[in-house]
Amino acid sequence: MALGLIGRKLGMTQVFSSDGELVAVSVIEAGPCVVLQKKTPENDGYEALQLGYGQKKLDKFNKPLAGHMKKAGDQGFRHLREFRSGKTGAYAVGDQIALDIFENGEQVEVTGITKGKGYAGNIKRWGFNRGPMSHGSKFHRVVGSIGSSAYPSRVFKGKKMPGHLGCDRMTAKNIRIVDKRQAENIILVKGVVPGPKNGIVVISKKSD
Repeated sequence: MALGLIGRKLGMTQVFSSDGELVAVSVIEAGPCVVLQKKTPENDGYEALQLGYGQKKLDKFNKPLAGHMKKAGDQGFRHLREFRSGKTGAYAVGDQIALDIFENGEQVEVTGITKGKGYAGNIKRWGFNRGPMSHGSKFHRVVGSIGSSAYPSRVFKGKKMPGHLGCDRMTAKNIRIVDKRQAENIILVKGVVPGPKNGIVVISKKSD
């Protein structure tokens, strides 16, 4: 993952582009994030920045985690994420990273946790067709054949069946930045990004 920011999805709206086109955008509060740790090839085997987002009182953490966060200042952070990048030399522990790392029109990757739908049937979960709805049918929305009774006499691994839907980590790629409002830490990206309102997302530059 390239350098980026941790943010919070606020919802969706519409804005007009410079050529008068009405564009659906997702509104994200991105950063500011604080550098908590710099990982180097000498000490850790790879190069990365650990960032913190969302303030939380230090006395709410255990002593090891509170001590780790104190290295970056007298504040705690609710969310921590790591960004592996070869461009970490310009930052030091305690530095603040804000929206100025992005440009309008730039394409980014947005990662989040999709909405949880709970237990779902095969039609909602996988888009299967339903059976006949007329009188006499015993297969309206149930699963059809899932394996032969004679051979192989078992259900193959990976068979699409009812189960838990959603709450998956998903990355939306090539999402274009429509506008950014530096003073409010707000960024507008074209289209839909994963997650519910107030869900935590990670906005990163396209992979190095």
